[in-house]
Amino acid sequence: MANKVGKALTHPRDLLVYAMNKLHIGQSMNDENYLKMIYRIKFGKKLDLEHPVTFNEKLQWLKLHDHNSLYPTMVDKITAKDYVASIIGSEYIIPTLRVYESVDDIRLEELPDQFVLKTNHSGGNSGVVICSDKKKFDLEAAKKKLQHSLDSDMFSHSREWPYTQIKPQVFAEQFMTEGSGAPDDYKAHDFNGVSDNLLSEEPPVDKGLADYKFFCFNGVVKALFIGTERNTGDVKFDFYDADFNHLDLVQTHPMSGRELERPENFDKMKEIAGKLSEGLPHVRVDLYNISGKIYFGELTFYHHGGFYPFHPDKWDKIFGDWLQLPNVCNEN
Repeated sequence: MANKVGKALTHPRDLLVYAMNKLHIGQSMNDENYLKMIYRIKFGKKLDLEHPVTFNEKLQWLKLHDHNSLYPTMVDKITAKDYVASIIGSEYIIPTLRVYESVDDIRLEELPDQFVLKTNHSGGNSGVVICSDKKKFDLEAAKKKLQHSLDSDMFSHSREWPYTQIKPQVFAEQFMTEGSGAPDDYKAHDFNGVSDNLLSEEPPVDKGLADYKFFCFNGVVKALFIGTERNTGDVKFDFYDADFNHLDLVQTHPMSGRELERPENFDKMKEIAGKLSEGLPHVRVDLYNISGKIYFGELTFYHHGGFYPFHPDKWDKIFGDWLQLPNVCNEN
């Protein structure tokens, strides 16, 4: 919480939105009016929903009009695994160990010595707890964090409608190690965002890349960014085009300032991302390259909620040109 407030204090527009959310201001507004209000605060200009041009404008349009009945299944971190496995195969899926309706259902004796607990509807660090040694694990602290995530309303702050169709749950996931395909500093990383390790007694050492997030448009990868240094609390994002050329682009986090190596299986990663995005106007496909093996992370339809500027802002238009809005909507 303190971290969120600290970041907001350095960005006055974010601070205003943060205060509004805490005070539940605007929550009774209809979706369109709410999105227009938040967009104006974030960007300092009017949201054009009649003739959207930029990427962030078009993401707001998609929230209101593109209600594909598959989207809730695809964004639920539990059900998304079966959906993705049906397309690319189960070998790319990190195994789910248990699913819990309540944090009180978690039984350590049913879990291996190492595991990861996540909520199925949250983003970033808010719903992730990592256990690298069950003997030292603080279950009560874990329950408190996970319950806070379960109680959060992913829809109200950004009006991403698929979350209204998801029942918040907790699931246990396999803890990946170097031997099973993940880097041995996995405990310092979270496949869905920055994660604090409730167990670690020594500061972890960042050893490289954490995750690859591909921007896909109707089955075609156009760009990606790579998140690194997640264990330091000072996350870095490096953007690349589809040929792995570094882009002079910043959004939400600074560049790493170092040259990142193109993975040997980069083309395979693009192929997988393309398959998972076929027939969709836009989806961000998150993949992980762990000891040379590719794993699915998650699917995101509204990158950063469509509420964060690109720097330089020409990229908002470039990404917007890639996103062709559907002519027919699937309202359900």
